[in-house]
Amino acid sequence: MAAALAAGEEPGEPSPEEFVYGEEDFVLQPAGWDDPDSAPSRFDRALLAGWSDRMERGLFRYRLGPLPTRVLPGPVRLVAQLNEQRSAERRPPQPVRSLRDPFDPGAFNFTRLRPAELLLRLRRAGGPGPPPDPLLVAINASPLERGHILLLPEPARRLPQALTAPALHGALEATLLSAHPGFCVGFNGLGGGASVNHLHLHGLYLSRPLPLEAAPTESLGPRLGLLRAGPAPAFFFFAAGPAALEPVSRAVCRAAEHLGGAGLACNVLATRGDPPAGHGAGSGRGLRVLLWARPPRFGAKAGEPFAVALCELAGLLPLPSAQLYRHITEAQALSAIRQHLLPEPELLRLGAELARLLES
Repeated sequence: MAAALAAGEEPGEPSPEEFVYGEEDFVLQPAGWDDPDSAPSRFDRALLAGWSDRMERGLFRYRLGPLPTRVLPGPVRLVAQLNEQRSAERRPPQPVRSLRDPFDPGAFNFTRLRPAELLLRLRRAGGPGPPPDPLLVAINASPLERGHILLLPEPARRLPQALTAPALHGALEATLLSAHPGFCVGFNGLGGGASVNHLHLHGLYLSRPLPLEAAPTESLGPRLGLLRAGPAPAFFFFAAGPAALEPVSRAVCRAAEHLGGAGLACNVLATRGDPPAGHGAGSGRGLRVLLWARPPRFGAKAGEPFAVALCELAGLLPLPSAQLYRHITEAQALSAIRQHLLPEPELLRLGAELARLLES
């Protein structure tokens, strides 16, 4: 196929498996956290089998074993995880100069992936509504967790790292294809921790729940809320089922575009979670989609204990050294994260703007 060939496929190399799915493949009630690995879905089996095969074949930058993990004492309950190899061996992030940097064909991009790094090509057949664009699923060669993947909207199109509604729609559908309660997808924008300026999202299996899955939200309007749980407040969208994924994707991307116009970077996370009123509200779980707005940061700042991207904003801290992992406190971690946030009055003014925008 064109995308695989653009990734450098040689004659005789295998193409990624065509994974055609329909609405019947969506898992509306995933496993609980008390038994997260029970009854994996067809998507989980295909993804994890391919991912493990590539790990055995040495296609990753390091062999990922069990990662030391602890919950930092304190009310926010940040999850710290030691991953020294990712810090030492991942590809250096691309230099980014602005929120609107164009795609650079001379820099690393996903057309350069080896064919064996591609696992699946996701394509929906049938309803509900028009299908999203197909997505390629590739390994993340510097993984955070087992099953860490990249979701790529046809790399041959050479789109810069600016979120689009069709790409987000496809990623949200991929979340519903998993039966694991911790499978989530996310996006780092330019100036918000993106390391490659070529449109991609991340997918990974979290090993434990985060507070933002169940915490109640404040309403900012009929289509927008504010979630204060976790280390960083986020704008909140909720999709109760498959039919809501396309309009939610459009709303999130419209809001993200507004942030870019205001000179702000963004991060997005979509995870299984409770409706806006929180746990025990009486209706079923759906997808919580969180949008963080932040001043853009280009390049690392000396003295920061860790970089801040979507995982850190959500409360998961992949840490680069054993000493930092052993000794960091919740207060220190929150201080590092909150240097990247907007002052609350500015955040609330922005929330009011977004609420009006989404109703217009």
